[in-house]
Amino acid sequence: MTDIDRGQVSHTAADIYEEFFLPALFEEWAVPVAHAAGIQAGDRVLDVACGTGVLARAVSSHVGPTGSVVGLDINEGMLAVAMRQAPDIDWRHGRAEALPFDSGIFDAVVCQFGLMFFEDRETAIREMYRVLRPGGRIAVAVWDALDNTPGYAAMVDLLHNLFGEEAAHGLRAPYNMGDRAALQALFARAGFPHAKVTTRRGTARFPSIKSWVHTDIYGWVLADMLDDAMVDELSNRAQRALAHFADASGRVAFDAPAHIVSATRD
Repeated sequence: MTDIDRGQVSHTAADIYEEFFLPALFEEWAVPVAHAAGIQAGDRVLDVACGTGVLARAVSSHVGPTGSVVGLDINEGMLAVAMRQAPDIDWRHGRAEALPFDSGIFDAVVCQFGLMFFEDRETAIREMYRVLRPGGRIAVAVWDALDNTPGYAAMVDLLHNLFGEEAAHGLRAPYNMGDRAALQALFARAGFPHAKVTTRRGTARFPSIKSWVHTDIYGWVLADMLDDAMVDELSNRAQRALAHFADASGRVAFDAPAHIVSATRD
């Protein structure tokens, strides 16, 4: 897998990701994922592929002072931002496929928009199963198919037309787990035969088309692929090609649905 397939961003992109992507895409999912995992006061919770920590911070408010939260990510840039945002949370560097924890020690494991980028998804889910106590809960969110996310389908097409397949793939990669049946089968193979898949509507929101382009490029894996002149060209073309996603004030909004998989360890 390449860095694009693994969703690995630079330190600079991690800062932009926190500042711009969180309000645009990710913040609205933290509470629903925490609820899907049944997070309660006093729980010990692991957030796998925590990124800059939006879900871990939400979970921390649910578990309260008697609980604890551990956030784990393979990307050191993401972890550096997470540590600045919430120094009281236990942030760890590590791979989802080899969780550096004893078996059966967590009441819940959560993962928000990280599973799509794991090198071995089944092994990663088995690891989540392993570190859960019997009766522990899991909740994992992945994006729905690109065809059901019209703004990004259009942005991917624009990138492909301007810069070719490699650039388009960088933005297409997060949408590779939209098949509900395949998702349920994956969790069954990994130890959760009764996993429930719930599709929930979400909305991507950006202040403007220019902000949308800036966030997608500089806050994601394309930051090192496109130079400033290419980004300017993309932004100019997007003003026309993507204008139908903006309202009269210029603000952008479009459907961004996701699947949340929830299950309990036997």
